[in-house]
Amino acid sequence: MDLKITPLIDREKERPFLIAGPCSAETEEQVMETAYQLAAQNIHLYRAGIWKPRTRPNSFEGVGKVGLKWLQRVKKETGLKVTTEVANKEHVFEALKHNIDVLWLGARTTVNPFSVQEIADALEGVDIPILIKNPINADLGLWIGAIERIYKAGIKQIGVIHRGFSSPGNKMYRNAPMWQIPIDLMAKYPDLNIICDNSHICGRRDTLQAVAQRALDLNFDGLMTEVHPVPDEAWSDAKQQVTPTRYKELVGELKVRIANFDNPAMLTDIKDLRHEIDMLDNDLMQILHKRMELTEAIGRFKQANNIAILQPVRWGQILSKALEFGEKNGLNEEFIVALFNAIHYESIRHQEEVLKEKKKP
Repeated sequence: MDLKITPLIDREKERPFLIAGPCSAETEEQVMETAYQLAAQNIHLYRAGIWKPRTRPNSFEGVGKVGLKWLQRVKKETGLKVTTEVANKEHVFEALKHNIDVLWLGARTTVNPFSVQEIADALEGVDIPILIKNPINADLGLWIGAIERIYKAGIKQIGVIHRGFSSPGNKMYRNAPMWQIPIDLMAKYPDLNIICDNSHICGRRDTLQAVAQRALDLNFDGLMTEVHPVPDEAWSDAKQQVTPTRYKELVGELKVRIANFDNPAMLTDIKDLRHEIDMLDNDLMQILHKRMELTEAIGRFKQANNIAILQPVRWGQILSKALEFGEKNGLNEEFIVALFNAIHYESIRHQEEVLKEKKKP
């Protein structure tokens, strides 16, 4: 679908776009204390969860619509714009009734097309910016589908929030960032503003700054970070929240990169290097083409001698040599595995095509 999205922010003037506030609105005092401290830091958007979709029952699931009145007070007394998560049509109606400035769809909502469509239907005819978090699982198609459903409802101001993906056994992050997925999304929709939710990626305070910097280095437009006056006493996600003071330090430590690389002088300086890369890319494609020709020849040999396509021992030897080379030459192990897996899968596909040709009369 061709989307003519209206950016939520001016990349030249507002990067990084800062969204901050408590994971959950707990009390009016907590909401206002956080808001006053963040307003002094000139954040762009104040966040607070009013309804909290929880993994297990009997957990704190938000204060409900009474918290919307607290957000109205935040707007009135601090001048901050406010945002909250909606998960069904009733949430949408209540948020609109209380003049919430921006709505966001959470990961548990994005993963369900029925829920997204219900929200899209509730937004018909409404002009309000919508942010869409990635689905829990690493499925770019689901994320794009949610964007398309909201767009078809007539919403043109759409942005996305990268909050990482569920990855069992992952010890480094609460939700694995899997940066390539949001990168692929940015490549498909360059006008789409993308915000990094470093709180939900990290799940802990000590890595928030590193993930935030990584996002800005990748040309993300902003950050969504959870801030609480007393994080250890928070009613939800205590480990990943920081105080307003620490948040100010975190933002102050960030280095913001140039968003658009279109300065003629800079382009001239890098032109020769880019030309060399283009030449090497062409060489790589020629080498891959030659490799697949050899793969097909091996496929014909296997067909003639009734040998199975997949040879695990041989594959193990190839990957082992590649990893050894990568270690000696500063190439990331994850990159080597992904690259050679892709080459291996394509080689298998070519050999399967050879077998199909032999079966033709």
